[in-house]
Amino acid sequence: MEIVSMVLVGKVNKDLVSLINKAGATAVGLSGMDGRLLMAKPTPNSAQLGFVGEVARIDPTILQPLVNNGHIPVIASVAADELGQSYNINADTVAGEVAAALGAEKLILLTDVAGILENKDDPGSLVREIDIKGVKKLIEEKKVGGGMIPKVNCCVASLSQGVRTASIIDGRVQHSLLHEIMSEEGIGTMITG
Repeated sequence: MEIVSMVLVGKVNKDLVSLINKAGATAVGLSGMDGRLLMAKPTPNSAQLGFVGEVARIDPTILQPLVNNGHIPVIASVAADELGQSYNINADTVAGEVAAALGAEKLILLTDVAGILENKDDPGSLVREIDIKGVKKLIEEKKVGGGMIPKVNCCVASLSQGVRTASIIDGRVQHSLLHEIMSEEGIGTMITG
């Protein structure tokens, strides 16, 4: 866990902050432990996986002034429990919980696929828009599997907490975030409540 913290908080977080600042915005690096932003609890299978946790509670108080002043918080998905034990938490889950806690209108997850595919072996079968009921059906039919399940579940959880739309887009595509935000059709899969 010490190495995970050093890499996520000390290296990856600061590299992202540096890149955002270099691009002209003002980013601030945080971890879930800063300002008690996230409180962790172990996952049910934490003993087998190591110190893997989930979000027990979120307190966005530390984020409000940053966001209100035009800063971009970059949050490493490491948090501690009530006893101070550190846990690594799925970054998509943290993003969804933070979006809900801030009352965000939209959650966007970047990944290395086009989005949700009707047929996971056919990149041309991108599902452009789907609701929660439809995405749950795709999971039941085993059309969504593997690493996409936590992303989809995170989107569903954030939508159930008031986020209006959630999108899964291909972060490898240049300017994918701009395409998603600025175009009518978007670039990946948008999930609605």
